[in-house]
Amino acid sequence: MTTVAILGCGYVGIALGETLLRDGTADRVVGVRRSDSGVDAMEAAGIEAIQGDVTTDSTLSALPDVDAVVFAASVGRGSETTARELYVEGQETVLDQLCSRDDPPERYIYTSSTGVYGDHGGDWVDEETPLDPATERQQALADAERLPQESDIDATVVRFAGLYGPDRHRLERYLDGPVTEGVLNLTHRDDAAGAIAFLLDEDAARDDLLLVVDDEPVSKWELADWLATECNEPTPPKQTKAERLADDSLSAGARQRLSADKRCRNRKLRSLGYDLRYPTFREGYRTAIEEYTGTDTQDK
Repeated sequence: MTTVAILGCGYVGIALGETLLRDGTADRVVGVRRSDSGVDAMEAAGIEAIQGDVTTDSTLSALPDVDAVVFAASVGRGSETTARELYVEGQETVLDQLCSRDDPPERYIYTSSTGVYGDHGGDWVDEETPLDPATERQQALADAERLPQESDIDATVVRFAGLYGPDRHRLERYLDGPVTEGVLNLTHRDDAAGAIAFLLDEDAARDDLLLVVDDEPVSKWELADWLATECNEPTPPKQTKAERLADDSLSAGARQRLSADKRCRNRKLRSLGYDLRYPTFREGYRTAIEEYTGTDTQDK
């Protein structure tokens, strides 16, 4: 029997658990979340639920011995928990607890972010691009990636780009505007989950680093205009970065995100043999467009 634990079993984690169970990669999936609603969502997906904080010994002690662990916890915007507290200090607790077991996991997958790159002026980045953290958050992300790589468990660091998909298409943001210039790198939720399931099923990328991102970085303005056309709406108003940054109410985090432009390359992911379900934004937004227009655009 193969058992997988998903720590922070939320937006990606539940889809991952469903995929692992459906495809037979795991016979048992155990998930950890804090909230009552999170526990209900896990149980509805067939995932054994543990309610608690993934970074505390009491919660981790309730976790059974497993074959693989996926650390998918994330700091939500507006959270009082900092990136360093969760990704570095919290993950240290997780790894210490797992490595001290008589039967530790064989694999550990840490889900990171392409935000670790910071600003590259729109240039291409990949797994070989050196990191040069310019902010406290970027430094925390970089430090967090080193922890599993230096542990005694075979670890894989997976960097996701901007996650989108069911309940997170945010069509109105692009249709209503104003849309700020910049480059978007996207990862559909189902490909985020699918890629991790692929790594576990194929026993691929052990002790490695991998970008999980779609084939085509896209200009935010181009995406907005395309969505407007597909949704039969007028093209939205647009603004430059300078115009957006002139807003004094912007948080420091928002300013950092606006200033960070790069294009993420998925050549390594493709070379491993993973077949993206949503290779570009066009496929990824199709369902949302059909729901918005009330039509099946595949019949056009």
